[in-house]
Amino acid sequence: MEAETAIVADSILEEEKSRSLWYYSWKRLKRNKLAMVGLVTIAILIVIAVTAPIIAPFDPNQQILEYAAKEIFFKGTVLVKKSGEAGSDEYSYIPVKKIISESNNSVEYIDFSDQEIKIPKDELIKGNEGWTKTLNYFLGTDRFGRDVLSRLIYGSRVSLTVGLVSESIAIFLGLVLGSIAGFFRGKTDVAVMWLVNVIFAFPAILLIIALSVVLGKGLWQAFIAIGLTGWVDIARIVRGQFFSLRETEFVEATKAIGFNSSRVIIRHILPNCLGPVIVTGTVGLASAIIFEASLSFLGLGVQPPTASWGQMIFDGYKYIVVGTNWGLAVFPSIAIMVTVFAVNLLGDGMRDAFDPKLKR
Repeated sequence: MEAETAIVADSILEEEKSRSLWYYSWKRLKRNKLAMVGLVTIAILIVIAVTAPIIAPFDPNQQILEYAAKEIFFKGTVLVKKSGEAGSDEYSYIPVKKIISESNNSVEYIDFSDQEIKIPKDELIKGNEGWTKTLNYFLGTDRFGRDVLSRLIYGSRVSLTVGLVSESIAIFLGLVLGSIAGFFRGKTDVAVMWLVNVIFAFPAILLIIALSVVLGKGLWQAFIAIGLTGWVDIARIVRGQFFSLRETEFVEATKAIGFNSSRVIIRHILPNCLGPVIVTGTVGLASAIIFEASLSFLGLGVQPPTASWGQMIFDGYKYIVVGTNWGLAVFPSIAIMVTVFAVNLLGDGMRDAFDPKLKR
């Protein structure tokens, strides 16, 4: 019996030894409640961004000027008019103040200019509420009569996409330049670190603005501008990791076997640097989201009418000054705050999870 217990214990011990760093890092991450809150929040935001066309109550660019700058929970009454083309599923809204009368062939209503207008029924779409339809704007409308909630939902697409793509560019550049500098050292290291120090000497937001001015305004320009300025921290970390790993026995063994430098870097050293890189990249994702919002606020990022949280803040902050429609700026600000806070929580948790000094 004791022999069997010893065998089972030995097998469990061997299994524990065979576990990788990723296994124990995931176990530590799951024990960190705040990090899991951040991870769940980011997952929810990704789901919202992916399913935006399904869950958004309106087209984010649909304008009803009669409903401009309305308060939260505003309700409007409209007629739904068919598109002029036969068989088309497209439609438009006609805002009405009051339905006057309804005959066999037409509907008479008062519009927002207080004119009495008749419209044939065959041009309208009848719904569950009859010829009229009630539109619910849960977070109100902006100055063009667009639904704020729908624009917030679609704005998550822009922020997360810019954050992920630009940080991917930064991670790629940081890995390449940092690994080259750390492995080859000498003049290569001096040249790379000179470039790192030059870029690091400029405030990040000013450099991003300068690149945006040079590249032009738009989504892909924001990708490149933010990505080209966010790689310096990653390059420094990778370079330091290569300095320590380059002298280890397993790297010396690969050189003795005759593996070329690219294989040693990619297959043997670089995988051991991914932990700190992932942590730094997670923190950089939060910065990229803030930079994107800053560019859009300044008019250098994603261009109207595309929904962007930074652009929404720019359109709405003037209303705070006059004391009305505060939600136009507050709601996108809260969205940015929640997203960045969730990313930072996950980044802090991943930093602790990848710390080899912590107990299993």
